[in-house]
Amino acid sequence: MMQADIAVIGGSGFYDLDLGEVEQVTIDTMYGQAQANIGLLEGKRVAFMPRHGPGHTVPPHLVKDRANIAALEKIGVNKVLATVSVGSLNMDMEPGHLVVVDQFIDFTRSRPLTFYEGGQSGVVHTDMTNPYCSQLRELLIKVSKGLNRMVHSHGVYVCTEGPRFESSAEINMFRILGGDMVGMTNVPEVVLAREKGLCYAAVAVVTNYAAGISPRPLSHDEVLAEMSCSRTDLMELLRQVIKDASTEKNCLCCGAGDREEG
Repeated sequence: MMQADIAVIGGSGFYDLDLGEVEQVTIDTMYGQAQANIGLLEGKRVAFMPRHGPGHTVPPHLVKDRANIAALEKIGVNKVLATVSVGSLNMDMEPGHLVVVDQFIDFTRSRPLTFYEGGQSGVVHTDMTNPYCSQLRELLIKVSKGLNRMVHSHGVYVCTEGPRFESSAEINMFRILGGDMVGMTNVPEVVLAREKGLCYAAVAVVTNYAAGISPRPLSHDEVLAEMSCSRTDLMELLRQVIKDASTEKNCLCCGAGDREEG
């Protein structure tokens, strides 16, 4: 099977990467199948995986995160860059801004959250003090300074179950807890990547203000519209980071396999 060095997981409104001629692959894992397009970008073999499937056919609470991450590990990926669309809880993070996520708060309820569920797989408690790869984050922040767009170097991502949008009361609670933005997909993806020892970083595109902050009812159409406007800058950011990123495991993420079991 064709191998890849780096992967990009595309979220809502970011359904392809400019990889030129690609090979479409289906990867079998014990958690199900995952699909990816593999091609060359900046001299590196890159796998692009649309999180919601072709044509956005998979809702956020049914995304096969374990299959996706296991598949990327199977084809040799060491580094993962993810895009997510978010509603803003922070008035300084305006629609159109980008955020290099550095923390999350998990409000999901029904998703498989780990590869380790006891029995033969064991019980593993993974350290998530710093959930996102520090080296990839630093590179994203450095490269983003060349964009003609506001990019925030820190932000707390609140992950909800979906597929519904949040209530105004929920948004108010998330703000009190310290959340900066809300979305439906980054957890458990980031956790599973750490369990596999993959370097993982996420770039959030602020598409709207969240419920009760926005002056109008929320819609998925406005999310897609803002993602369309942000695509060029997002693509340039990813392209440059892929160009500059090492394909070797040389940071703390690769030590995730040394976790304490109990």
